[in-house]
Amino acid sequence: MADGPGMENSRYKLLGFDNHKSLAIIMVIATGQVIRIKLENLLRSEVVDDLNKSEIREVYKKYYSGGTALTAYEVRDRHERSWLIYVVLNLMLFAIYIFTNISAAKLVYIEYFDVVVTPGVFLYPLTFLMVDMLNEFYGFRLARKAILFGFASNAFILVLLSGSSWLPGLSGWKLDGPYSEVVSHVLAVLVASSVSFVFSEYVNSYLLCRIKELTNSRYLFLRVFLSTFFAVIIDSYIFCFIAFYGKMPVSEILNIVYVQIVIKMCFAVFNVLPAYGVRALFRKYVTGAQPA
Repeated sequence: MADGPGMENSRYKLLGFDNHKSLAIIMVIATGQVIRIKLENLLRSEVVDDLNKSEIREVYKKYYSGGTALTAYEVRDRHERSWLIYVVLNLMLFAIYIFTNISAAKLVYIEYFDVVVTPGVFLYPLTFLMVDMLNEFYGFRLARKAILFGFASNAFILVLLSGSSWLPGLSGWKLDGPYSEVVSHVLAVLVASSVSFVFSEYVNSYLLCRIKELTNSRYLFLRVFLSTFFAVIIDSYIFCFIAFYGKMPVSEILNIVYVQIVIKMCFAVFNVLPAYGVRALFRKYVTGAQPA
């Protein structure tokens, strides 16, 4: 059984209670699956041994009060707050993802380092942090849904932009030509980013969950850094070669790849601190657990 309020759940997390049926709502952390267990059965199962001290106290309070005691784990309130955070993380992931795709039409030359990058390279690493937090709070299954949502949104925008380029333009409109060129490049970038996004984010999610399981949910910094490390390499190679192959020499593409990897890895290191901060806030305001 949990020894203290700071002990972290490794397999199960208490989401709330269904007062009408005297049920506890439990999430399986590894998969994100939500199960409902009768309170009396929960107290006799091994699941309760994995809950933290705060959660166990609320389970006993609810059980011995016959379901009448109000706790910090009332299912209606907790679901609303929990899913609101899920939606916010999805929207942030989507916004950053789309910005990096569209801004890839502009190549930035940093004279001091003699390198060429896209504007999105400085923000794209935040998508790995978003996915890491989705895995941390909601499990691999719901994080995977967020990745698929981002991919589907990207495909939808791809169709819309492609359709807009075929519409008849106004004769003499000075932006008609540049628009077609930009859209043509953005379409190539969107295709490249779709492929790289799905592969890299799946690798990121899978590795984070596996490392979390192997370390018994300890060492958040280790799983955030290692999962991002491999995902960044995969993402940079796939994206740059699909987006720029045939338009630039291979040597220049490789230079962009190497620069992107270095920049993204620097951000991967800095992602560790926000990860701890976001997790502490999530525990405090959503799960009610004490920060480790």
